[in-house]
Amino acid sequence: MAPRANWKGFLRLSLVTCPVALYPATSDTEKVSFNQINRKTGHRIKYLKVDAETGDEVISEDIVKGYKVDTDTYIEVTKDELDDIALDSTHTIEIDEFVPKADIDNRYLIRPYYLVPDGKVGHDAYAVIRETIRSMDKVAIGRVVLTNREHIIALEPLESGLMGTLLRYPYEVRSEKEYFDDIQDVKLTRDMLDLARHIVEKKSGAFEPELFEDHYETALIDLINKKRSGAPITAKAAPKTGGNVINLMDALKKSIANEKDTAPAAKVAKETVKETVKGKKPKKRVEGQREMLLPIAGKGGKTAAAKEAPPKRADKPVRAPARAKKAG
Repeated sequence: MAPRANWKGFLRLSLVTCPVALYPATSDTEKVSFNQINRKTGHRIKYLKVDAETGDEVISEDIVKGYKVDTDTYIEVTKDELDDIALDSTHTIEIDEFVPKADIDNRYLIRPYYLVPDGKVGHDAYAVIRETIRSMDKVAIGRVVLTNREHIIALEPLESGLMGTLLRYPYEVRSEKEYFDDIQDVKLTRDMLDLARHIVEKKSGAFEPELFEDHYETALIDLINKKRSGAPITAKAAPKTGGNVINLMDALKKSIANEKDTAPAAKVAKETVKETVKGKKPKKRVEGQREMLLPIAGKGGKTAAAKEAPPKRADKPVRAPARAKKAG
């Protein structure tokens, strides 16, 4: 099932207009999530909206927005009043200017979206806008309204479509000076920098996100599967810390020696995982409960998987082959 569009409207470059839809390019639904439950009953916790003074529950129809101006004083703002000040960008992404991508500070980037034609019409206008941006090797800057707030959006070609990235306003980005002013200006020797560069060269490689593994997510899945199967849970030993660095040169030299010892094993592991990833087709995405967890019983108390095959003990996460994070 395809995700729902976050926004639908029109993309406009001067007099060239086409209907478009905006979809989120990322998702957190694949991650394990928790609900809060009552330890005594096992029931899920439910939150009620109540009046802070009387404690009485308030129904949705009686809840409005309010801007706090004093301790107990609010200015009420209704939905109709908010609709009256709606901007043109509520329904249209108007391209205002084109800028070099390198000019956009990474701190201004929020999240990516996919912008696609909405319906069967307007594909030619969409293609004209996309190829114009591509040919100029720049990023188109426009405005779009999401969740009642106007955002700046940067559009750039991505294969046959357009990727839009929401940008922060200047007042949302903190100045680095208040954090960096107290950093000491130290003198580094050439030998130190040469040793550090050697370590970096050993760890250098291509960016391959398909090899990344979320170790905490894997540990969560393992924990849940063990608890469901009744396997014993053992506490993990605390990791050893390196302690304070007394001599920077000694630390750099020991780092290089450690890289030499671990490089062959790391290389073999990386190549093995890479071949595994390339040799298998990606699984079709499953909405809701993740496929790597044990099946969840339905209302009847049994799952389809349980009917077809006898249950298996899950001492390890039921998931696709683990992906190891790339090592140098």
